[in-house]
Amino acid sequence: MAAPEHEDHRGPADDASHLVVIGGRSGVGKTSTALALHALLRADDVRHAVVEGDFLDLAWPPPWEHGLDLRNLAAVWANYRELGYRRLVYTNTVSVLAAEALAAAMGDSPAVTAVLLTGSDDVVDARLATRETGEELRAHRARSAAAARRLDAAAPAGTHRLATDGETPEQLAVRVRALAGW
Repeated sequence: MAAPEHEDHRGPADDASHLVVIGGRSGVGKTSTALALHALLRADDVRHAVVEGDFLDLAWPPPWEHGLDLRNLAAVWANYRELGYRRLVYTNTVSVLAAEALAAAMGDSPAVTAVLLTGSDDVVDARLATRETGEELRAHRARSAAAARRLDAAAPAGTHRLATDGETPEQLAVRVRALAGW
């Protein structure tokens, strides 16, 4: 393996990896928070990778029953790992429920920090209205509300809950970084 072009000496003393999963209902700000965290870490020269989990199995018909997202994550992480990356930020609606499976897919026993972003119906509905219309908006709102109920009930112990109402993605990124210890 070639030496990485960029060394980050603020990482763990060993070769351990760290997975931060950011989950939450549609429209709560997962991707915006992950991108703000990326900008924050980049500005501080902290080596990391960001994976938007929805794109690991975005296909029609949906291949969810085949575990394609986990297989693709394993392949993507192997490539990052080979280049010296040890920190992964992963976003997906249900990522906090799947954190153990995601960590197993990484194959290197990462430490895991699970963050569930929450938001009120009014705020999330307004955010969704900026990107959806008509029947798609109605369906998306219903799926988002159902996901919020499921995540609230099923998020495992140890999951950090961060309310996004009235918070900017940059403020949330600072909080996620602190939770991860990065």
